[in-house]
Amino acid sequence: MLTVFGTMALDTTRTPFRIEERILGGAATFASLAAGTFTKTAMVAAIGDDMPPANIAALKKKGIDTKGIVAVRGGKTFHYDSSFDYNLSNRTTLKTELNVIADFNPVIPDDYAKSEYVYLANNDPKQNLKILKLFDAPKLTVCDTIEYWIQTARDDVVRMMSETDGVVINDSEARLLCDEVNIAKCAKKIMSLGPRFAIIKKGEHGAVLFDSEERVFPAVAFFLDDIADPTGAGDSFAGGFLGHIARKGKADFGTMKEAVICGNVMGSFAVEDFGVKRLLAITKGDVKARYEKYRSLVQF
Repeated sequence: MLTVFGTMALDTTRTPFRIEERILGGAATFASLAAGTFTKTAMVAAIGDDMPPANIAALKKKGIDTKGIVAVRGGKTFHYDSSFDYNLSNRTTLKTELNVIADFNPVIPDDYAKSEYVYLANNDPKQNLKILKLFDAPKLTVCDTIEYWIQTARDDVVRMMSETDGVVINDSEARLLCDEVNIAKCAKKIMSLGPRFAIIKKGEHGAVLFDSEERVFPAVAFFLDDIADPTGAGDSFAGGFLGHIARKGKADFGTMKEAVICGNVMGSFAVEDFGVKRLLAITKGDVKARYEKYRSLVQF
C-alpha cells in the first residue's frame, strides 16, 4: 500500500481565462488520485468544517482510503490562492492560509503503519518528519517541498530530505534550495544529503531523473493542445511515479524510468481542467491509452 501525507485544500485559482474559487485541491489530493490509478492508496490530511462532504465522497468513489483524513472541529481547511499569466507557466502566490495544518499533529490508522511506500507531499517538513516515524519499515519513502517551506523552514526541509530515499522537486525550488542554476548540480547536492535519487520537475518541459550511480533519464512532457490549470501537475506526477513503483513492487532504475513516464501522463491529465476535476473523471483505460500514445510519440 502507498500512503500519501500532505495537504487537502480548498483552492482559488485565477487565470486570464477563468477563475475557480475554493475548489478541491491540495498536494495530497492530487497525488493520491494519481497514485490510486495504479495501486491501493491511503491519504492522510487535516481538513476543517468547511470541507464539503461531497469532496470526501468523491475520493472514496475513486478508491482512495480516507480513514486518515482528520476533520478538525471548528477549523478551516488549508487555502491557497494563486494566479497564472497568459502563457499559464508563471504562477504568483496571492495568499497561503495554513489554517488547520498549522498545528496539526499527524496520526495514522493502525493499518497504515505497514505501508510499503510513503509519499510526503508538499507540507510542513516538521510534520512530515513526525509522521515518517509512525511507519514500521517502508520500502521506499519520497518527499517534495515548495518555495514556502524552503524560505520559512529550510533546515527542516534539509532534515526531511536526509531521511528519505528520494526527492521530487520543481526546478525553481531546487535552484532556491541548492543555490545553483544547473539542475544536475542541484540533483547532486540533494542526493548528497542522503536520498539515492532525485527528480527535477520542469513543468511543461517534463522531468529529469538522477540517481546516486550518476545515471540520468530525461523525459519530455506529454504534448497537449490545451491547458486549463497547471496547479497540481507536479503532485500528480509524483502520485503517478510512486503509484507505478508500488504496483511493480520494486524501484530499480528501469522501473523508475517507466514511473517517470507514468508521472508525466498523470500530470498531463491534471492540467486539462481546474483542480482535481479531470483526475476524478478519467478511467484506467484513459491512462493506459495515453501511456501508449506517449510511447508512440517518443519512439524513433
